[in-house]
Amino acid sequence: MNNRTPSRRRLLALAVATPMLLAACSTVAPSGDGGTDPAPAGSSAAPASSAPPYDASALRTPTGRMLGVASDGDPGDLASVTAFAAKAGRPADAREYYQVWGDDFDVAGNTALWKNGQLPILTLVPDSVTLTDIAGGAQDTYLTSFADQVRSYQGPLVLSFASEMNASWNGWGPGKATAADFIAAWKHVHDTFRDHGVTNVIWLWTPHVSDSAAQATLKPYFPGDDYVDWLGLVGYYGPQEGSDFKGLFAPTVKTLRSLSKKPLLITETGVAEGPKKTSQITDLFTGAANTDGLIGLVWFDLQKTWPGAKVATDWRIDSSPAAQAAVAKAAAAQNFGHPVK
Repeated sequence: MNNRTPSRRRLLALAVATPMLLAACSTVAPSGDGGTDPAPAGSSAAPASSAPPYDASALRTPTGRMLGVASDGDPGDLASVTAFAAKAGRPADAREYYQVWGDDFDVAGNTALWKNGQLPILTLVPDSVTLTDIAGGAQDTYLTSFADQVRSYQGPLVLSFASEMNASWNGWGPGKATAADFIAAWKHVHDTFRDHGVTNVIWLWTPHVSDSAAQATLKPYFPGDDYVDWLGLVGYYGPQEGSDFKGLFAPTVKTLRSLSKKPLLITETGVAEGPKKTSQITDLFTGAANTDGLIGLVWFDLQKTWPGAKVATDWRIDSSPAAQAAVAKAAAAQNFGHPVK
């Protein structure tokens, strides 16, 4: 979906279920054991700690199916997570948010989110900066500072850099940057984190589904398995995109599987309000559940007016009582997220 880039200093948030993720490693938990208390609210500074860097390696091959949410708010703003759980009938396993290149990493907010039971998913948006500058080292002062901030955070972080790189509406997409530019920038960001001893990041490579606005061939954009932990995918049931899983997601999933067998996460999705919303919700969860290697999906739980549109599109799961009931039923039936205890 085009133009989801936030204004500077504003974050958008998503939520993913920790208990489902932690089935891969029962020794890792968001309890803060071995970590430190968060910094004061609103602070992005890393709390002082003698603890070793957090190691997320055990979380890179999760079991089960996560259910996440995209919603407005800073990482530590848990109101949307609570509201989503009430609407969906089950807690969120992850929360995604967007951050503009140049902003500090919010250590306190991510710590609060992780301790609450949600895996943070951060989409780093290279706004007002070029991929060639990033790859060439012109942005290293910020990049190294950001990497050090992430390293100081005592929890896991799923990091997606320059997502939907195959979509023409992005400033780093086709026509503005080449696939080679993207690969060079991705590898430079990845290698900088590695060189600074960052061990708590799960690298999420996130193209948009192949459609009329995202026709670029994906293979030239794939950095390789050594640089990617999870495959991401963005796609919506709506007026501008698909109407069923078979047409919307399946063709791109097939392409992704020709590139890698890494775990697959539908990083951003939703169903627009309309006469078919309830049936499409069922189709989404059923199609996702029948996709090999899929570890979950993240719902865009917002009402949004996209540039060029005259009216807002309502992606919220409670756009109607019937839609809300359909999400709760489908999520439970297909074992997305963890049940309320």
